[in-house]
Amino acid sequence: MKKLKQLWNKIRDRYRYSMILLRELVKTDFKLRYQGSMLGMMWSVLKPLMLFAVMYMVFVRFLRFGAGIPHYAVSLLLAQTLWSFFQEATSQGMHAIVGRGDLLRKINFPRYIVVISATVSAFINLAISLVVVLIFMIVNGVEFRPSLLLFPFVVLELYVFALGIAFILATMYVQFRDIGHIWDVVMQVWFYATPIIYPISQVISMGKLTLAKLMMMLNPVAQIIQDARYVVVTPQTETIWSLVGSSTPLFKIVPIVITIIVFAIGVMVFRRHEKTFAEDL
Repeated sequence: MKKLKQLWNKIRDRYRYSMILLRELVKTDFKLRYQGSMLGMMWSVLKPLMLFAVMYMVFVRFLRFGAGIPHYAVSLLLAQTLWSFFQEATSQGMHAIVGRGDLLRKINFPRYIVVISATVSAFINLAISLVVVLIFMIVNGVEFRPSLLLFPFVVLELYVFALGIAFILATMYVQFRDIGHIWDVVMQVWFYATPIIYPISQVISMGKLTLAKLMMMLNPVAQIIQDARYVVVTPQTETIWSLVGSSTPLFKIVPIVITIIVFAIGVMVFRRHEKTFAEDL
C-alpha cells in the first residue's frame, strides 16, 4: 500500500504542471469559442439540435429512413451527436499546434497538451449535447437498461480514436496546410460511409458482402455508433458483432484493433516531430 501511494505521488508530481496547463488551456479555448456571442454556450445545444431537425425532416419524414426501427429519432440524434464530437475533435486537434504557435515559441512545455486541450474542449460540448439526448430519451419513452453503464466505455473508445487522428493531423498540418481542405472532404465522405442516417442492416441487405461493405462495417466510427445505439437506445440495434457472424469471429475485434493502432501511430508520429514544431511555425 505504501509503495502504491509513493508511485501515485510520483506520477502526480511528474504530471502536475501538465494537468494545470491543460486545465487553463481548456478554460481559455472554451471562453474564446463563445466570445462575442449573444447565446454563448447555448450554441453547444442549438447547433446539433438544428442539424438534427433538418436531418429528421428530410430523411425520416420525407424519405422514410428507419421505418420500423424502435426510437429511430433518438438513435439518429445520438449518432449525430457522437459524429459531431468526432468531427470537432479531429478538426480542432488538427489546428491546435498552428493556432498556439506564439505560445509554443515562447514557452517550453509538452506539446501534446495543446492537442489534448482541443479534444477535451470538444468533449465538453459532447457532454452538454448528451444532456439533450437524455431529455429526448425520456420524452420518447426509451427504456433505461443496465447496459447504459457501458456507454462511457463506448465514448472512451471514440475519444481515443479521435485523439489518435488529431495527433496525426496536427503534425501534418504544421507543414502542409492543404491537409485542412483534404480533411474536410474526407469527413464528408466518411459521414455518408457511416450508418448515421441509414441503418447498417440496409448495407448488408444489398447483395453479397463486397470489400466496400466490409470496410464500412469495420469502420471504427460505425462500430462505436452502433454499439452506442445498442447500449443506450434499444437492444434490437444490429451491431458489428452481430452482423459479422460467428464464422469470422476475428473480424469482430478489427475496429477496436484499428482504434488502438491509430492512437499508437498518432502518438509516435507526434512525438517524433514535436521538437521541430516551433521552428517549422
